Amino acid sequence: MSVRTFRQMALALEGVVEAAHMGHPDFRAGGRIFATLKGDGKAGMVKLTPEEQARFVTTFPKAFAPENGAWGRQGCTRVDLGAVDDEALGEAMTLAWRAAMQPPARSRARRKPSR
Repeated sequence: MSVRTFRQMALALEGVVEAAHMGHPDFRAGGRIFATLKGDGKAGMVKLTPEEQARFVTTFPKAFAPENGAWGRQGCTRVDLGAVDDEALGEAMTLAWRAAMQPPARSRARRKPSR
């Protein structure tokens, strides 16, 4: 898997734009980041649910790993570009994109009544 192919896969999804975050390319849908490319050109990241992340890490342990710390516990999943195949990345990226496209959950905070 190359950086170019990762980028093409992300940008092929509907409504995706490429931007930059903390000095590296990111891919956004619905205004939310769902995938990034690392500056080293050897890895990327897809934002999965913790349950999805566990499935990919178990099924493809050489290609996927949780990111370090809280980000990893929340589903941010490192993708080793040298080990991942198109099909596995395509599935993971599509799951991440779908989640980003979902409307945000409504806040439970109480709103002031309208006048």
